[in-house]
Amino acid sequence: MKKIYLFGVLAALMLAGCSGAKTTESTSASQETSKTASESGKAADTDNKNTFTVGFDQDFPPMGFVGDDGQFTGFDLDLAAEVAKRLGKEIKYQPIAWDAKDMELSSGTIDCIWNGFSIQGREDKYTWSKPYMKNDQVFVVKSGSNIDSIEDLAGKKVEVQADSSAEAALKADPDMVKTFDSLQTVADYNTGFMDLDMGGVDAIAMDSVVANYQITKRGGSGFTVLDTPLASEEYGIGFKLGNESLRDEVQAKLDEMKADGSLKTISEKWFGKDVTTLE
Repeated sequence: MKKIYLFGVLAALMLAGCSGAKTTESTSASQETSKTASESGKAADTDNKNTFTVGFDQDFPPMGFVGDDGQFTGFDLDLAAEVAKRLGKEIKYQPIAWDAKDMELSSGTIDCIWNGFSIQGREDKYTWSKPYMKNDQVFVVKSGSNIDSIEDLAGKKVEVQADSSAEAALKADPDMVKTFDSLQTVADYNTGFMDLDMGGVDAIAMDSVVANYQITKRGGSGFTVLDTPLASEEYGIGFKLGNESLRDEVQAKLDEMKADGSLKTISEKWFGKDVTTLE
């Protein structure tokens, strides 16, 4: 999120000529790529009920990210677009800072968080859809690093995305963390992979879905996922606590997509097989 600071009278006079928001167009969405919190709140107040605004981390492929063409894309975003279409609403993709997601949801800037969002450990903080996909938290290391197990991480530098499920899993196991040389946070996993590749860290703790996608995109041979997962979980769609009405509308459309095969088709597009678990 950009923060606009006013420095004196001249800056105030120039504000009208500045913009804190940048938009790009996709097939079915006007995608807002940058807003201040106050601007976003005002936009939410004026939005009508014909929009469905999805909050997501734009550096979280293959669930939601910026494609080579500069447009937002991803498995979760495709699901959200199909749901919006069936609801008769315009889809809006709103990239958010992951550690500010609760503020975005409570302020009304977004209608839901839909982007590889793990239910476990957050059960009472949101109104949830049914789980639709399974995932593990894993460690990724450089191939040939002689790190073959979690035990080999003793004395090593480990990196994790701030406010992620992997970070929560590590916080729940302080005895493991004590064996590391250090545990540091990073804003997104693209940066994490660069740090790992350059030798700044020895391992990344992250979602297996994202790890496998990132490794494949980088040629498939430079990185390795350790066999033993840190934790197992399920993905769901998180709505503001108490917003059961919108949750039920969205869930009904997801159930339709499961029944008519659309959920499977979108999954096969991104993963080559049906990885969804919606019942």
